[in-house]
Amino acid sequence: MGHVIVVDLGFGDAGKGTVVDHLCSANPVSAVVRFNGGAQAAHNVVARDGRHHTFAQFGSGTFTPGVRTHLSRFMMVDPLALAAEADHLRGLGVPDALDRLTADEGALLTTPYHRAANRARESARGAARHGSCGMGVGETASYALAHADAPRVADCRSPARLRRRLAALRDWYRDTFPGGEDVPDVGACAAAFTAFADRVEIVGADHLRALLRAGDVVFEGAQGVLLDEWHGFHPYTTWSTTTFANAETLLAEAGASAARLGVLRAYATRHGPGPFVTEDPALTADLPDRHNAAGRWQGAFRVGHLDAVALRYALDAAGGADGLAVTHLDVAGARPDLRVCVAYELGGARVGRLEAGPPDLDRQAALTRRLMTARPVYEPLGGSPAERVEELLGVPVVLGSHGPTAGDKRAGRFRTLIDRGPR
Repeated sequence: MGHVIVVDLGFGDAGKGTVVDHLCSANPVSAVVRFNGGAQAAHNVVARDGRHHTFAQFGSGTFTPGVRTHLSRFMMVDPLALAAEADHLRGLGVPDALDRLTADEGALLTTPYHRAANRARESARGAARHGSCGMGVGETASYALAHADAPRVADCRSPARLRRRLAALRDWYRDTFPGGEDVPDVGACAAAFTAFADRVEIVGADHLRALLRAGDVVFEGAQGVLLDEWHGFHPYTTWSTTTFANAETLLAEAGASAARLGVLRAYATRHGPGPFVTEDPALTADLPDRHNAAGRWQGAFRVGHLDAVALRYALDAAGGADGLAVTHLDVAGARPDLRVCVAYELGGARVGRLEAGPPDLDRQAALTRRLMTARPVYEPLGGSPAERVEELLGVPVVLGSHGPTAGDKRAGRFRTLIDRGPR
């Protein structure tokens, strides 16, 4: 198969987990590398025998025996959430998930102090909330930008240094959010993180090079390009690079390359506030998602029609893709009322493509304001959604998903990434 990078081209929830699960079960994949985000990820995988797990930090190929997970330095690692996830996997008959896990020593640690700060900050915004999973990932990133002593995975092997850094973080939280929710004391937090270091293999940069030499690797992204920290619709974005960029940095350092696989649903969805041009309240009511619902921190789960304008923008912002995986084709096949947005009515003009540029949050905020006034120009999606996607986006559909399990995926007549090779 070769190495593959899997990235969501929407607002997340497009089905990255089920695509990664399929790639790992259908091919001799040695490892899944996580390259952005943290414990906020919610990648739902349903095994052929009906077992269901929402993968957050473990790679979504973990149901396949022998497939390892590597948390790269671009991940924000939450040891407490990781332990809970391992317990759930153990209950599903996967007792060795932690044995198959490695964590880069340079990865940032997400702690209960980050989580509490995240919730306090989002609550303070009131009706102007940006949307959050409430897991502390954004606070982990922002704290590290302002504090050189932000705790990292390597600190879990140095108890004294770990306690100093956790104490500084706890004091920052209490000073910044007086009256915030109670948090664990430093001793308890340090003990849990030290136990994490005793249980999980912590590695340096050379480990990934060895993984890439050992066999095919799938790089699993989190969230979606339309939420990217620099290219998303600011301020309704994440503190994470959600494009192919982090994975390609890791590959370049190892002297390797990979094919780029973009994932999208046959219809559009997003969690929480922010622009969503093709949102349709009738679809939200008619197309509930058993694995995605409204949440206290994320907000409502919203549904709309396929948006070719937003997807073109995502492809441009991410630098293109070699192939596409289209999920939920079973839903599209049962809904002849689904449409596709081919352009926006925006400021008195018809716009078929949004300009993607270099990082500039002011420009992104202006784009967000414009999108709040955009109106979709629709055409019928038609009876062959995959072919319609190819036509509108100019990228081949190499995988179609007609259900939640690996057995529901079809390569069929579609061209394959193997045929095209990496960029």
